[in-house]
Amino acid sequence: MKPREPGWTRLDDEALLDLRLCDLRLRLRGTAVQQRIARLYRELAARGIRFRPHAWLAEDWFSPDGVPGFAVPFYLIHPRLTRLERKMTGAVEGSNVNWQMRILRHEAGHAIDSAYRLRRRARWRALFGPASRPYAAQYRARPASRHHVQHLGEWYAQAHPTEDFAETFAVWLQPRSGWRRRYAAWPARRKLEYVALLAAEIGRHRPAVGCRDRIEALDENTLTLREHYRRKLRAQRRRHRALADRLLRSVFSAANQARPRAMQGAALLRSLKPGLRATLEQRAGADRYAAQQLVRLAIERCEQLRLYQRGPRRTLIPKLRTALVRMARGYIASEDLRLRL
Repeated sequence: MKPREPGWTRLDDEALLDLRLCDLRLRLRGTAVQQRIARLYRELAARGIRFRPHAWLAEDWFSPDGVPGFAVPFYLIHPRLTRLERKMTGAVEGSNVNWQMRILRHEAGHAIDSAYRLRRRARWRALFGPASRPYAAQYRARPASRHHVQHLGEWYAQAHPTEDFAETFAVWLQPRSGWRRRYAAWPARRKLEYVALLAAEIGRHRPAVGCRDRIEALDENTLTLREHYRRKLRAQRRRHRALADRLLRSVFSAANQARPRAMQGAALLRSLKPGLRATLEQRAGADRYAAQQLVRLAIERCEQLRLYQRGPRRTLIPKLRTALVRMARGYIASEDLRLRL
């Protein structure tokens, strides 16, 4: 017999947004996500690792430092919540099987690091860097670097030493990844070989940390879905502004580095507005409203940062178009500009 659907599945979006997260009464047991976690456990066993990270439901994906487990976002548990997540944020992280397994392997890397306190090892620190290094508000990726594996995208292994380890572990764990061949000429191969040696050493041993803490568990979370999405979108806007600042600084010069009589970046953007809006619509898939908002944001940030033209227009304008398209793709993928909460 098919299980009865919860009453909240019949609510419209406005009513559902006023429901508390804890009142969704979600469980991992019996879901497709639980089946994929079981698949993760089989992959660990096939690699000779007895450790099984525990999982719980929360607002988003994360693995807390010192806790040998990870949180899974609630919106993956039911199609109704998945649809709401897509509407509210423009994307669903882990929405298909392959993507979800990639994230699970990454989170398992964090969990195994905590379980066996791997970051304390001198060789770990020598290869990945100190785990105590602060997270940067916006890391500067080096796409050409071969010192880091590529797994989740956006060169995420470069974000922090612990992310570097988790990404490396995920590549090593993935069945038939062919990492020895793919990374044969990369310095990153040393990290993969180290993970393989670590797994052989610790695989049969009980972890040093055995706690089963569930940090920010969903069943204890009294936020409404509306409050959850307000906070999530505010954080996204901060990231978008940081990305815009980084991209604009890569094109324009700061006031103290600008040439005499150089044109202000904001003035240049204003003179190019129609063409830039058309570029965003054609190359980034932005609608007219979104394109206008993005160009306006770029102008505001240029004014705030006091940026000036760098080099001749014939070389600057193509760079500017490319930077705005990158900015737009990140912005459009994760925010509904017309959303009212």
